[in-house]
Amino acid sequence: MNEGSVSMNEGAPQIGPELDAAPQVGRLERVIAAQVRRMRQAAGLTLADLAARSGISKPMLSKIENAHTSCSLTTLARLADALDVPVTSLFRGADDQREAVFTPAGAGARIVARGTRVGHDYTLLGGLRGPHKRMEAHLVTLTERSETFPLFQHPGTELLYMLAGEMVYGHGEASYTLRPGDALQLDGEGTHGPQDLVTLPIRFLSVVAYGTGADDDTPPDRPG
Repeated sequence: MNEGSVSMNEGAPQIGPELDAAPQVGRLERVIAAQVRRMRQAAGLTLADLAARSGISKPMLSKIENAHTSCSLTTLARLADALDVPVTSLFRGADDQREAVFTPAGAGARIVARGTRVGHDYTLLGGLRGPHKRMEAHLVTLTERSETFPLFQHPGTELLYMLAGEMVYGHGEASYTLRPGDALQLDGEGTHGPQDLVTLPIRFLSVVAYGTGADDDTPPDRPG
């Protein structure tokens, strides 16, 4: 072939090392590499098998699985189709930098709220907040009886898990007797709270999860 002539294969719909430049790779490329290798092996496919299914050259597949290249959208679509998975599954783990809250024993913040004056102690164990979700956990300790109990109402779903003691807990028109090991999940929009403290001291875990409709970042008086 004379110098300066154009190859007849130029522009053919082929994906190979020569068509995918190798820019500086990073965390996303490493995530895709791990996912492609894991899914290929789980399907019992060799690189040659995946190359035949996807139309991606074997050298390019090797570069992808070793995070030596950055995939185009077309390449990702072909991989997903060949592996019979959604394209989004190839990115699984790419956004794993998530918030975590660690609270050592005895280090939780004590919350002053309705009921604390009558021996109702609320310790915040941690809370996760975000644009679409929020979760808060409290350790509640009840040490004194009172003639009137505070009632609570808030957005989201609440889970109560009894650790010690015995109490009757109300939610709306219903009442539940809770003993150690019992759990009660309830809609926070319904009024709820202790009705009778049968055996003191009482300790239970309260976890409130707020859905996407909870736009207000101000926490309730105290769940539970």
